[in-house]
Amino acid sequence: MSRVFLTVLDAVGTGEAPDAADYGDVGANTLGHVIAACNPKLPNMAEMGLGRIPGTGYAWDGPVKGAYGRGREVSKGKDTTSGHWEIAGVQVKTAFPTFPEGFPASFMEAYEKAIGYKCIGNKTASGTVILEELGEEHLKNHTPIVYTSADSVFQIACHEELFPPEKLYEFCRIAREMLQGELGVGRVIARPFVGQPGSFKRTGNRRDFSLPPCGRTLADAVKEAGMESIGVGKIEDILAHQGLTKSDHAAGNPACMDALIRFMKTDFDGLCFTNLVDTDSVYGHRNDPVGFAGALEAFDARLPEMKSLLHPGDLMIITADHGCDPCFLQSTDHTREYIPILAWTPGMNTAADLGVRSTFADIGATCAEWLGLPDRFGAESFAKALKE
Repeated sequence: MSRVFLTVLDAVGTGEAPDAADYGDVGANTLGHVIAACNPKLPNMAEMGLGRIPGTGYAWDGPVKGAYGRGREVSKGKDTTSGHWEIAGVQVKTAFPTFPEGFPASFMEAYEKAIGYKCIGNKTASGTVILEELGEEHLKNHTPIVYTSADSVFQIACHEELFPPEKLYEFCRIAREMLQGELGVGRVIARPFVGQPGSFKRTGNRRDFSLPPCGRTLADAVKEAGMESIGVGKIEDILAHQGLTKSDHAAGNPACMDALIRFMKTDFDGLCFTNLVDTDSVYGHRNDPVGFAGALEAFDARLPEMKSLLHPGDLMIITADHGCDPCFLQSTDHTREYIPILAWTPGMNTAADLGVRSTFADIGATCAEWLGLPDRFGAESFAKALKE
């Protein structure tokens, strides 16, 4: 029996990528800046090699038992969809479209007709700022709030007392069906909220409606081999529900870590693919390095329990999908960065430097080899380095 636990710390980048200038992200370093600003205590990831990854700046004098390195993204973009897809073996060759000036008027007219409501917003905005700006009008006139960002997203915010989550999800499904071709954004995102003007708060009922992956993913390969392919958190949304045998759509890091640990306590052959979103959505996009550091510490504190639940022959990989530097104050958007790679298997008592991987897909290739699958996704596995 062999299990792989692949966990994505959302937005925990490790320094500007070589092409960061193309994305306006020169100088970004999510993890390095958070560590410099807040000095979080991360001893368990440090023991796996965190401090030896270039760009982190994490001081650690103790022994290192694990494999460490960082990965460079080949895909066009710097968002959740392209990052996770590439980790899972699918490289995005053409960037998803973005709409910095809002979506075309012709589309919005057709969309409003399809859902039966006028919309407001239709511009680039912070998800919390636009609620304060337009939330009162939304409540008064029953007008869904549409907005986007530097990412390829169509976001719809609705108050839960006005439009219950299932109604909002219906609006999103309609948008997903309509946003194809040149309008084919990576994700349509439901952003439900509650509260009153001056105290609006987004809820845990967010849902992402992604395009289907543009190729065969690690999850597909695992499922087709007859093994369990498990998603935790928003993985099922990112993969458009493809390639999974079961899923726990937990919301928030504590609930997602609880779900991951529950799966670790079960016997199965296959993959458990987890996204921990809070570092991105709660802290990175809010320019909150203190909260970001706290989320990292909370994850690190649970690592010993997770490692204790691994069986001989299991593999744990911790990585990220892009950056979202909370100290990069000229923006609240994602940042084009390298991602960290930490890996450990029971009995591994030495350090292994994985270097700089030329594609995130090396992670998917490694997971596939570890599970005895032939798929390599045009990438290079580092499984051998974990066994030496």
